[in-house]
Amino acid sequence: MLHSTSYTYRTFAIYDKGMMSIKNNTETETTKELAMYAKAMSHPIRLEILNILNRQSCCFTGDLVELLPIAQSTVSQHLKALKNAGLIQGEINPPRVKYCINKTNLEKAKMLFSTFLK
Repeated sequence: MLHSTSYTYRTFAIYDKGMMSIKNNTETETTKELAMYAKAMSHPIRLEILNILNRQSCCFTGDLVELLPIAQSTVSQHLKALKNAGLIQGEINPPRVKYCINKTNLEKAKMLFSTFLK
């Protein structure tokens, strides 16, 4: 799931080893999605949240606050960034929110990173 603003993507040229190749919109969208996941995972606390959620099936916000050395409001900001990128999902049971890994999107992120880093 991509969350983005109103960017217009057109076909563009890239020079690769002296050869010009044309990248199409699909490749651009893939690159955009990879960048979205990279940005969401670019903070150590977010990586730690993903590790915690990956070790457990789910976790409440309050539990994460107890495990992490930061304020509840900061934990919420990091959870929001991960959720907006689609790496986690939340289930609201007032007054608590339960978070878990979005396994489909995490696998997609792994595949995109793997392909990119080859």
